[in-house]
Amino acid sequence: MVDIEKVRKHCFKKRGVTEGFPFDDETLVFKVMNKIFCLANLTPPLSINLKCYPELAVELREKYNAVTPGYHMNKTHWNTIALDGSVPNKEILSWIDHSYEIVTNGLTKKVKEELMKSK
Repeated sequence: MVDIEKVRKHCFKKRGVTEGFPFDDETLVFKVMNKIFCLANLTPPLSINLKCYPELAVELREKYNAVTPGYHMNKTHWNTIALDGSVPNKEILSWIDHSYEIVTNGLTKKVKEELMKSK
């Protein structure tokens, strides 16, 4: 089952990722070039928020009970995924990749160039 530590390790495999607690001490936020792509709720029930293309967001919500509109986020573009073991690990990790890609694709050319120079 995917847990917060697996989420964290997966996020840090990506270029330019930072983490922090900008909102409170219960929500771990992962950013790329200062743009949020993943939020992790550290208090039970554990969950993560991920950015998603609107059509896919709806499709995932219909397919998985653990996927709901993004809690405290724009519900068109964000999903909350309960880390309850009901969604295959491979799916969750691919959704993290998808969220990261959406955010990095939206960066300016200059910021993308900076990202490519980072670790």
